[in-house]
Amino acid sequence: MHKDTIFDADTRFAAGLRRAMRVLFVVVMFMAIATVFLHGIAMQLVASAAAAFALALLIVTNIAISQARGKFSEHLRLYDQARDTGHQIEELFAMTDMLQAAEDHNDAGAVLQATAERLLPDFSGALYVFNNSRDRLDLAKSWSHCAQFEPPSALLPGNCWALKRGKPHINDPSTGTLCCMHQIGSVATVELPMMARGQVFGLLMLAREGENAFEELKDVRRIARALADSMSLALSNIALREKLRTQSLRDPLTGLYNRRYMEDALERYVSLAERTSSATSVVMIDLDNFKRLNDEFGHAKGDAVLRDVAGQLVGALRPADVVARYGGEELMVILPNCGLEDAAAKAEMLRMRVEGLSELHGVPISASFGVATVPETSTNAADIIPMADAALYAAKGAGKNRVVLSEKRSHRDDKPAPRLAVNG
Repeated sequence: MHKDTIFDADTRFAAGLRRAMRVLFVVVMFMAIATVFLHGIAMQLVASAAAAFALALLIVTNIAISQARGKFSEHLRLYDQARDTGHQIEELFAMTDMLQAAEDHNDAGAVLQATAERLLPDFSGALYVFNNSRDRLDLAKSWSHCAQFEPPSALLPGNCWALKRGKPHINDPSTGTLCCMHQIGSVATVELPMMARGQVFGLLMLAREGENAFEELKDVRRIARALADSMSLALSNIALREKLRTQSLRDPLTGLYNRRYMEDALERYVSLAERTSSATSVVMIDLDNFKRLNDEFGHAKGDAVLRDVAGQLVGALRPADVVARYGGEELMVILPNCGLEDAAAKAEMLRMRVEGLSELHGVPISASFGVATVPETSTNAADIIPMADAALYAAKGAGKNRVVLSEKRSHRDDKPAPRLAVNG
């Protein structure tokens, strides 16, 4: 119901009641006065009773009018409350709609901040999300309306009562509440875990300063809970998309890039090398006697060796280098901005690191390496892998556990043959 409609209805009711009582009072008083002159003492008593009755009617009328005014005020309060609730619902719906387009935590944090500042303009806030290992929450977004609110850059789940209980928790040092270990300063905060599908994805923190901060935080818990619920679904969707993206690009056993990603990356690096007149090298790697290792020690042992080999390769190379699982026990490394001789030195270093795993696993572990480079041995991305693969098979034929380089080409039409570069 519109505010003006409520006002008009209550006003008409009160005015009508007032007019009716006044008319009735006038009629009764007229009768009382007329009776006094016409019928003597007996009728005077009747007239007095009529006057008393009229006075009582007037009193009742005033009481009714006061009650009508009270109802009118209550209607206005309910109207304002309904209007505020409707505004909040509209903002939350708009927030949910925007969050569907959020691609990462930065996008989601920006939407949360914009909505929170409209719904809770006097409150500061912070958004925390779990890191990949889920042993720490990192600060993803924060906004502050008071100088004393400085959220920490990271939180430990074991230090937060809201996360340990799975419920909202208010930290207010001024009122002596039980505070989390990460609570800093005198600003009161309410913390809400963001949960979806039975899993915690982050933490929402709202802060308020002042004498009535505790009561104000209690009053906004409903809105804060709605914000946290909307954010929890968004963070869940972001985590799911990231998981699917990782599964589409990564090998589940070793964590290395898969062949599909490797082929796309090789095209990009070779094209970049052609434009900048730099070199891009490819190292093909094959674990020696891997089938025999699986047969003698089981596939669990073979999987463990593959994971550790992958870890050695990633740990020894630059962040820009791409390490991928080409297939089975065959791995491949893309070395951008790296010439043939430098690639040979890196391959030899990797060969020694792989061989060093033998003592850890208690079994002989080694690998053979084949190296090719654009433009020194190959002309483009289409022939660099076959040439590196040919060099790898030459290393296998020469006794394994060694690095072999493709022959440098003298001109564009040369067909280079592998040559032995480094013996293990």
